[in-house]
Amino acid sequence: MQCSLRMVFTRESKKKVSTKDCMKKTLIAAFAALALVTTTAFADETHISTKFQGAKATTGTVTHTVKDGKNILTLSDDFKVPGTPDPHWQVVDSKGNTYLLQKLGIKGDRVNRSITLPAYVQDISKVQIWCAWAEVVLGEASFQQPVQVSSR
Repeated sequence: MQCSLRMVFTRESKKKVSTKDCMKKTLIAAFAALALVTTTAFADETHISTKFQGAKATTGTVTHTVKDGKNILTLSDDFKVPGTPDPHWQVVDSKGNTYLLQKLGIKGDRVNRSITLPAYVQDISKVQIWCAWAEVVLGEASFQQPVQVSSR
């Protein structure tokens, strides 16, 4: 279909198409393209925390990203795993609820540097390194504003 400032005929149906109809279709297409670009921009947004502060976890930051619809937390390369018996990931939401997540260390010298957040976490204000053995916070890093976890 062709649109111009005058009445035109479509090749298929030989019906008259008004300028008003052409403008409507053009605007709808433009808004759809804008929505797609905006959604993609927000999906690719990353959030970086402050530096970890605490008794044992004092280096590095954590980054929140959305990848393939999953919310992922990743420790920076300069994060040093505290030398404690049982460090875990723990997140705190904007209401103060805490969620104890995976162990930080896995067999051998391997470390869970990235984790996927479970669906029940709605937002994140802080990320903590929690020692499950001693039941203490080893260090925490905060986000400037609570990070809204996108729906899956």
